[in-house]
Amino acid sequence: MKIVSFYKSLPISDPESFLDLTADQPRPGPRDLLVEVRAISVNPVDTKIRAGGGPAKPGGELPILGWDAAGIVKETGADVTLFKAGDEVYYAGSVDRAGSYAEFHCVDERIVGRKPRTLGFAEAAALPLTTITAWEMLFDRLRIGRSAKGSLLIVGAAGGVGSIAIQLARQLTDLTIIATASRPETQEWCRRMGAHHVINHGQPLSGQVLAIAPGGVNYVIALTRTEDHFDELIESMTPQSALALIENPARPLEITKLKPKSISLHWEFMFTRPRYQTPDLGEQGRLLNEVAAAVDGGLIQSTMQANLGAINAANMRQAHAVVESGRAVGKVVLAGF
Repeated sequence: MKIVSFYKSLPISDPESFLDLTADQPRPGPRDLLVEVRAISVNPVDTKIRAGGGPAKPGGELPILGWDAAGIVKETGADVTLFKAGDEVYYAGSVDRAGSYAEFHCVDERIVGRKPRTLGFAEAAALPLTTITAWEMLFDRLRIGRSAKGSLLIVGAAGGVGSIAIQLARQLTDLTIIATASRPETQEWCRRMGAHHVINHGQPLSGQVLAIAPGGVNYVIALTRTEDHFDELIESMTPQSALALIENPARPLEITKLKPKSISLHWEFMFTRPRYQTPDLGEQGRLLNEVAAAVDGGLIQSTMQANLGAINAANMRQAHAVVESGRAVGKVVLAGF
């Protein structure tokens, strides 16, 4: 089968940072689906793992990145009960397994959702990883109830996670959503996604936030440069509020600063459930199905912003360069081999 891979970690400007190669088609395990990949999207985790040399593989096997895909089930493992050959699916996979930059991909059926009927494969591939991340931050880490009131601040809201977090919070809660974005085009994107207010994280945050929510916000999802905004975030938060992170801050955070307001801190890593095979592993498939229904009902839209064409090395280098620039809006997608 065709794959997009590399022999060694190189800057994305190097023509050998990704190559068009081949590998043996994988065989599904008992709970696996073998999926014919029709589209993928690129996430920051892809670029970080590529820069580190790729996931370790036994016997010199080529690394295959990619943790977002939409495609068609071609074969099922012996113990599969949720899907059959021919089903159209979307999912984010597991960081501990070979990824989706390949014609065929094996994935545990429990973390797979049925592709939204109203979306093409490219539009659907933009959603899974960021949807799972945003959902888990809102409803599993921060424990926001569906009838929750108050306010939510999303820092760096124009990227993939922020784009879907705005939509989920707008459609599934009664929270007032304050998004941050620093450029006119990213601010407009946040408004399109459903933010009630958009402020500029290139300027001090607390004054802007408190002008909208005088008592402070109840929840914060910090998606970028948390170390630079940390003091401003604390000042912007109400006592007994909650802060959720996904990134590894470039500098250590002085978390004792959270103590006076009894602010709780939550980490989100959407690969935790598949990595540790947690008893609630199937929650990821369930939430993807719920979001697919919301998409088909016109409540949620795809966050695809750019489709760069076929899944090949040249387009993959371009996609990684966009994501590494830190200026991507929404999601970057590749479709078709």
